[in-house]
Amino acid sequence: MSENKFCEFKSYSEPGPGDGGRTGAWRVVRPVIDKEKCIPCKKNKQACFTCWLLCPDGVVSKDIPPAIDYEYCKGCGICAEECPVGAIVMVEETSIDKEEC
Repeated sequence: MSENKFCEFKSYSEPGPGDGGRTGAWRVVRPVIDKEKCIPCKKNKQACFTCWLLCPDGVVSKDIPPAIDYEYCKGCGICAEECPVGAIVMVEETSIDKEEC
C-alpha cells in the first residue's frame, strides 16, 4: 500500500486586498461612509470597525476615519448590511460625481 504524501504540500500565498486584481470596475454600487454616524469617527478612537472585520476583500482601512479602497472594492454591500449604526450606504456608481473619484 502506498503512503500518502499530501501533508508535504503547503500554500505560501497570503490574502490581501483584491486578490483577484483591481476589481473595482465590476462594481455597480459603492459603499459610502457617513462620518457623522460612524462610531470610530464620533468617538475618535479605535472602536467598532465591523466594516473592516467583515469585508471579504479587506479593502476597508482601520484608520480614523475608515477609508475604502475603491480600486478593489467589488460593492458586495456586506459592510453596509452589517454596520450597527447604518453609517454605510450603498450608492449607485452612476450617481457618483466624477470629482469624488
